[in-house]
Amino acid sequence: MEMEIAGPEPSAGDAPIAEATSPFATRAAKPGSGGGANNSGPALPLPKERRWRDRDFRDVLTVGMSDIRRSMIVVAVFSFWINLLILGVPVYLFNISDRVLTSRSIDTLIMLTIVIIGAILSHVFLDMVRRFILMRVAVDVETRLGAPVVSAAARASQNGSSAEFQVLSDLQQVRNFITGPVLLTMLDAPVAPIYLLAVFLIHPDLGWIVTITGVALLTFAVLNQKLTAVPFARSTAFAVRANLQADAMARNAGVMNAMGMVPEGVQIWGRETAESLKAQMVAQNRNTIISGLSRFVRLCTQIAILGWGAHLALTAQLTAGMMIAASIVGSRALAPIEGTIDGWRSFVHARTAYARVSALLRNSSLNLERLRVPRPTGRLNVERILYVPPPQKRVILNSVSLSLEPGESLAIVGPSGSGKTTLGRMLVGSIAPTAGTVRLDLMDLRNWDPLQLGENIGYLPQDVQLFPGSIKANIARMRSDASDAAIFEAAEMADVHELISSFSQGYETVVAMDGSPLSGGQKQRVALARAFFNNPRLMVLDEPNSNLDSPGEAALARALLRAKQKGITVVAITQRPTLLTSVDKILLLDQGMVKAIGNRDEILPALLGRAPAAA
Repeated sequence: MEMEIAGPEPSAGDAPIAEATSPFATRAAKPGSGGGANNSGPALPLPKERRWRDRDFRDVLTVGMSDIRRSMIVVAVFSFWINLLILGVPVYLFNISDRVLTSRSIDTLIMLTIVIIGAILSHVFLDMVRRFILMRVAVDVETRLGAPVVSAAARASQNGSSAEFQVLSDLQQVRNFITGPVLLTMLDAPVAPIYLLAVFLIHPDLGWIVTITGVALLTFAVLNQKLTAVPFARSTAFAVRANLQADAMARNAGVMNAMGMVPEGVQIWGRETAESLKAQMVAQNRNTIISGLSRFVRLCTQIAILGWGAHLALTAQLTAGMMIAASIVGSRALAPIEGTIDGWRSFVHARTAYARVSALLRNSSLNLERLRVPRPTGRLNVERILYVPPPQKRVILNSVSLSLEPGESLAIVGPSGSGKTTLGRMLVGSIAPTAGTVRLDLMDLRNWDPLQLGENIGYLPQDVQLFPGSIKANIARMRSDASDAAIFEAAEMADVHELISSFSQGYETVVAMDGSPLSGGQKQRVALARAFFNNPRLMVLDEPNSNLDSPGEAALARALLRAKQKGITVVAITQRPTLLTSVDKILLLDQGMVKAIGNRDEILPALLGRAPAAA
């Protein structure tokens, strides 16, 4: 077999030299997906819970919003009748002033009072029903879009950023807007022309006063939108960056405290927060000024209606009751406009939040249906892949090729920054190559159903993270339908059953967000069992022995032997000599290029001869 070794010597030392992040893959099951164990393991039952697919996201958004719009139409109809019923109040005052007081009829007073009480009761009842519907619409938004948003955010955040998960707070903001007072005010706005018409019917002069005021308030509303849109957007952007900084500080609290980095972290957070508050103050100041002007204009309108109404009453063009009614009806006509100005910030934030939710769901990757093919055997082919991550221009991987038959194992070695972790992530489909292909059983990973692919891949990232919950749940990849037999088999395959059994609560031991009470090595071994769960056909292990002691490395070697016996294809990124002796092939990667690849017995002596410590 021909072999080529070239390029700079690998760096010495056994320390880990690359970092990796763990992608969180959404999952779904379907009959015939091959999602159970392989022929040598027990089959898993079909799941009882919905497991979201990327291609469902657009349909969920379209169908969900269609149903919500129908509910909003019902709410709008209720709002129309609610506003008509409230017209009973000025009509009642008009009749009291112009008829009851002049006729001194007790019967008329009683009858009018009974009618207006009935109208008010109907108004209150319809308003309660309207609010109940809106509360249920808000809950419906959360239940329909919550799971798809989390799934789409997990898929979109494979580049290592958690910014997409901020969309969850956007969804909550949309829900709060639906149940808030601003939406009710906007729903009342379509009835404003009816109130305006009623004022015109009382007297045209009063109608024109209300109309001119309405135009002025609309002008203020447009001006408010123009003046506050940019600072509100700027405030939101800096607030998101401040939250991301706070999240990063929380994740790295131990490092920051140990190395005295807390003041610097707080300074960065404070700088982003200050910019957010500064922009928010600018927007709020402008909104406050315009709201004050609109309130001044509206109060002047009330005075104008009463003053000019009094003049018209003195000239016998209308009665005192008509004047009072016009004042009340005119106030109701202008209230939605003024309320919209006051609540414009909430509306803008809710609209922007919904736009982000919609964009995430509509742009989620792989929305197309994928063919569910038979379970792969584990044959891996990498063909001249090139990777240049946007927006950078630096080539991370260049013309990398390799092939593995089912059951073969490969160790990838190389100096820090050579692209080993990036190649590992590419082999499991977390990132796609700029050019070239990665094939599993001769099919490009991008053409696999992402959920079926995930069921047949085991991945151990360099930065091991366990989810809050029991060890049992973590090994089962958080699947509620996993059988005890499949979990036990994974633990046995990873040679971690004895370790777990030594804990006082065994498999039910609860792991916290930071992985406690497990040590770094114990977390790595549990994560290895998670990678073995469901007997995957391809496993990629990034520095699987970085935190292991001698017994742990011995257990890892036994696990790799079991994987070979099961026909699992294994790719391990490592620098430890103990692991290099447990694989079939070795690939030397340097500056993103393959410098050597071949059988272990041919490559290992050459590596030891050039840089023994790097082996």
